[in-house]
This record gives sequence, C-alpha cells and structure tokens, in this order.
Amino acid sequence: MTTANEKIKLALVDDHDIVRHGLKLLLENEEQIEILFEASDGTTFFENLENSLPDVVLLDISLPDISGIEITKRLSAEYPGVFVLILSMYTDEDFVINAVKAGAKGYLPKNSKREELIEAIKTVRSGDEYFSKQISETMARSYINKVKDDKEPDPLALLTEREHEILKYVVEGFSNSEISAKLFISVRTVETHKTRILQKLGVKSTVELVKFAIKNKIINIS
Repeated sequence: MTTANEKIKLALVDDHDIVRHGLKLLLENEEQIEILFEASDGTTFFENLENSLPDVVLLDISLPDISGIEITKRLSAEYPGVFVLILSMYTDEDFVINAVKAGAKGYLPKNSKREELIEAIKTVRSGDEYFSKQISETMARSYINKVKDDKEPDPLALLTEREHEILKYVVEGFSNSEISAKLFISVRTVETHKTRILQKLGVKSTVELVKFAIKNKIINIS
C-alpha cells in the first residue's frame, strides 16, 4: 500500500512516441506519481526492468515485438508485485478477457480522461482492480453470453500459467520451499501466488484447495 508521501513508480510502455509524450504531460503534475521509465517495445521494457522495478506498468496491447498480453503473463509469473494497467484502443471482448486472464489488474480505453487514468493507477497500485465503465460492460456481456450458451465459466481459466504450475505442486503436497526450488523463485513469491490462487478459486485454505483439485480432476484419488 502506497503511503501519502510515497510516490507510485510508473512505467509507460507504448510504441507511439506521441502517446508516451502525451501521457507524461498528463501525469507530470500529479504529486503521487513518478514516471520511472518508458519503453516503446517489450524488449526494452524488460531490459529496464532489470534495474528499475515499477509499482504499476501502464501498458499497450499492440507492440512491435511482444504483445501486451504476453508481457502481462510474464509479469504475473515473475513479478507478482508489479501490477499491470492496460491502456489500449482495443476494447473488444477477446482483448479484454485475454488481458484479465493474463493477470491485468485494470483496463482502460485510450480515450479515457486524465482523472480516470489517475484514479485507475492509484487503485491498481493499492492491489485492487479497476475497469472503466465500457470495459466492465464488455466483461459483463461476455459472462452473460457464456451463461446463455450453457457454458459454465471455468474458474481455472482465471489462473496464469505460473499459478497453474504452483497449484499442481501444492495439491501434490510440496512445501513452499520445495516449490521455490523447483521453479527457481523465492518462497515469498510462491506465497504470493498461493494467495492469489486461493482468491481466484474462492477457497480459504490449502485443504479446500485440495478438495477443489479433486473435484475438478486436477488430481485423482485412486
């Protein structure tokens, strides 16, 4: 949680110079936000990430080398403490749902107003989700359409690839330290992922998680 005197460290990732420049002008007078660095593509972004870790990444989906969706997936897996806020001209259902599945904490169209952008950045930094009214309506339509088609939403689809890996190890009985060693990540990162898995699947403990895994045939009891 950012304190009143602590600035939100922000990374801007967009392949259009004029867009990044415009965003900097919009945000430069906001006392609680510091633009840590900017990048025009995914490769440059990850190079910068090695030396400067932002709190929030303001990310476009369409980039020349790595898509914003793939960047979001990688951040969710490797940097769970870095939150992604998508800012894109693409607001179709597929883009929105894929971004959410990848781990994006928020999504705004590029025609959003400055006040909403700042609110979204602060909300995402706090660990909560922020979706504009337009994006929320898109997500609601997607859910309604699935219900109409008699397709019950799969909660496992909400998990990232790394979360699926950790879920499998947890239900197989591996400890946090053992999972850490297997995946070459810190124990704290494992714990963070486990917390998110519990939240996404709507369970409160490892025991409930194992029951969920059995019910959904993630593991089988012979």
